[in-house]
Amino acid sequence: MSSDKTDNGFSRKQFMKNMGGAMLSGGFLAGALPFGAQAKEQKNKPNLKPAAVEADRVAADPTNIPGPIKRSSPKTHEIELETTEVVAEIEDGVQFRYMTYGDQVPGPMIRVRQGDTVILTLKASENNAMLHNVDFHAVYGTGGGANATFVTPGQSKTIKFKAMYPGAYIYHCAVPRLDYHISSGMYGMIFVEPKEGLPEVDHELYFGQNEVYTQQSIGAQGMHEFDHEAMRDEISTYVLLNGEKKAITADRRGPVKVKKGETARLFFVNGGPNLSSSFHPIGNVWTKAWREGAIASNPERYVQTTEIPPGSCGIFEMDFPVPSTIHLVDHALSRVASKGMMGDIVVEGKDEPDIFDPNYSS
Repeated sequence: MSSDKTDNGFSRKQFMKNMGGAMLSGGFLAGALPFGAQAKEQKNKPNLKPAAVEADRVAADPTNIPGPIKRSSPKTHEIELETTEVVAEIEDGVQFRYMTYGDQVPGPMIRVRQGDTVILTLKASENNAMLHNVDFHAVYGTGGGANATFVTPGQSKTIKFKAMYPGAYIYHCAVPRLDYHISSGMYGMIFVEPKEGLPEVDHELYFGQNEVYTQQSIGAQGMHEFDHEAMRDEISTYVLLNGEKKAITADRRGPVKVKKGETARLFFVNGGPNLSSSFHPIGNVWTKAWREGAIASNPERYVQTTEIPPGSCGIFEMDFPVPSTIHLVDHALSRVASKGMMGDIVVEGKDEPDIFDPNYSS
């Protein structure tokens, strides 16, 4: 007996309705084939648009996020997210075809207050070749909005929702091949601040982790094609912080810089699609940690390593009592040594030998 549901749980009638425009535009074909096969199809169908455009960078700037909310009453936000497909470098000389929200990985951080209303428009770039949508874990509603936001190239869809519960929540693409799309970069965070707000800190930073599966070995020069079998077997080529190998370090886009004595709040989202992160600051601890981004709960104190499963978030606070370089890593350390999962916070200031003396002699 045939089922009237797809593997993702929505009706086949709704699935075909959403997919119809994509089939007409070639987006369904592109979404169903590896990129190498897409290229062959495009040669046979020159009217199809290219699968991706060039981008200089996809690594999200961890400092470029909305500021704390000072309001004491709710408001309505009109927010637009654009889905894009771009070719950029994972590391020098290594190209990859990313799928993104807003040309960055993780996608833009959205910040609202508990009780706010969001009018969210999801737009698909005309240069896309695939079907996309968005699922917000901060939304009460079917698919977190995914079923109502399927967009083909050049199309847009709008939903409205009320942010009723506080915390840090992932959003991600949730089309039938959602693991492929998320691995390629389609995830981000929405942070719903509690009504009472948050204590002031000197810095707020935004990071995201995901793993990438390619047919080529790590560091092999040229274009890396996606490896669907490796993803199925959960054998990743790269594990990345903010979308590129060691993106937020001096080796790539530069570290975050803070001053001794300052404080910071980190927002972390694990896109996955498969691997949990053992998130750890080498040379420091989380002075406060809210696992799962559960900001309404009491924080844990002085936490060394926190497991963040795929599809979840964490909120952390840090003190910086001494000058140092803090490495943000996944403490599954082969991902650091071999696969690129590291970012740096450089703490500037005068030495504090009573706390730490790297040159001590008796």
